[in-house]
Amino acid sequence: MFKILGKSLSTGIVTTKYPEARPEVSSRSRGRPEIDWANWRDARSAAAVCPTGAIRFEDRDGRRAAKLDLASCIFCGLCAEVDKAIRMTNVCECAARRRENLETGAVYTLKTDGTHDQMVSGPTAGSSGATAAQRDSIEVLGDQIRQRSHKLFGRSLHIREVDAGSCNGCEIEIVNLTGPVYDIERFGMHFVASPRHADMLLVTGPVTRNMELALRKTLDAMPEPRLVVAVGACGCSGGMFGVNYATRGAVDQVIPVDVYIPGCPPNPYALLQGILLAISR
Repeated sequence: MFKILGKSLSTGIVTTKYPEARPEVSSRSRGRPEIDWANWRDARSAAAVCPTGAIRFEDRDGRRAAKLDLASCIFCGLCAEVDKAIRMTNVCECAARRRENLETGAVYTLKTDGTHDQMVSGPTAGSSGATAAQRDSIEVLGDQIRQRSHKLFGRSLHIREVDAGSCNGCEIEIVNLTGPVYDIERFGMHFVASPRHADMLLVTGPVTRNMELALRKTLDAMPEPRLVVAVGACGCSGGMFGVNYATRGAVDQVIPVDVYIPGCPPNPYALLQGILLAISR
């Protein structure tokens, strides 16, 4: 016992100071892609390699409408490998209250060879495509977080996690929330076994058709008021699986969603930001 105490004292405090401090994310960690919209010369190569259709475009009347959808993005980096106008960042705080806040795009006039001529409308150069999501993040985690924290966490929050058909990548990151580094219980948040004790439903994976009824029943068993958070690219949009004979796709195709946390999987900082965002709703 004394050896354990000694080890704890020598190790010191390892718990992150987030959200008062910025996330301590490794520079090698892969977050959302960033597009230099103003200098983007051709969306076709990136759209062709994107496995989930997160980057897509439509040509009409000599113009191209290109779009980046973070809800579908799995942060694989293939687009950045084929297009110099795209780079991968380590920014993980991308949660948003509305699905459309995870989408951004631009409209270009086209040259005869199909490349972009001029940007008619769209974000400024270097925009990440998460402007609305960043505003949500700033609202919750910005300068007012200290003043609001007592109000937000005046009572404990009980979370019921449901795997609706995931690969368990998101579950691994969710488990990390209960460890000493992220320590979600310091906010008064606890994971519970019964939906009857839960205030928030954390759903991962595309909703399989076998889990659809179970997910609906879980939500019905929760007392009001209640929150629903869709986790990961699969939860936000269906991800790699989409809609098919076995899955219904995104969580919001089955039950209402209050906050979307993109990523494949989202790291614990992204999960914390999304949960905090949902509480501030």
